[in-house]
Amino acid sequence: MTTMDDRPPSPRALIDELEGHLLIEATKAEGRTESARFTHSLAWLTDTQREEVEEHFAATYLTLTRRSWQRTARRGRELRAEYEARYRALRRRLCAVFLLGAALALVTVVSVSRR
Repeated sequence: MTTMDDRPPSPRALIDELEGHLLIEATKAEGRTESARFTHSLAWLTDTQREEVEEHFAATYLTLTRRSWQRTARRGRELRAEYEARYRALRRRLCAVFLLGAALALVTVVSVSRR
């Protein structure tokens, strides 16, 4: 994997990608385990039907999990944007208070020195 400018990806990007693959594989394994547990209780299914149901169940499990991850990621981005906006507003207020205090201090020094 290389970026558009042919630089190798950062170690963090490689770790993130690896974690993503591992998470997907773990979720697939969970889906297969749950689908086998579900079909175990359906003794009347033929082997072919059982395989079809397990495949469908596992695929649905993965799809639902991905949707959940996407909602979580989207909400995380929303929260980050909200917190960044609040941080910028607080920083602007703090700068304004600092400048006002500095201006008042300067006016006080100038007025005291003129006496």
